[in-house]
Amino acid sequence: MSHTISIRLTPELAEWLQEKRRETGLPISRIIRQQLERAKSESGKQPFLRHAGKISGPQDLSSRKGFARRSCGKRRKNLALS
Repeated sequence: MSHTISIRLTPELAEWLQEKRRETGLPISRIIRQQLERAKSESGKQPFLRHAGKISGPQDLSSRKGFARRSCGKRRKNLALS
């Protein structure tokens, strides 16, 4: 069963669709269906993106410079004493 939808496009998207139609010779509806199918098939490929922007912390992870060296140094001393 087929479903029909109506959408409003920005001028940029409308121009892009017209360009693709001229390049490929395909009807606009087919181009849209292909793009929707492509988005659907790619939606599960990067599930980690659902966490984007949700993790707090320093933007520059290198802001804790020397932290690893200090912790490794203490660990080495502890290991040497054992």
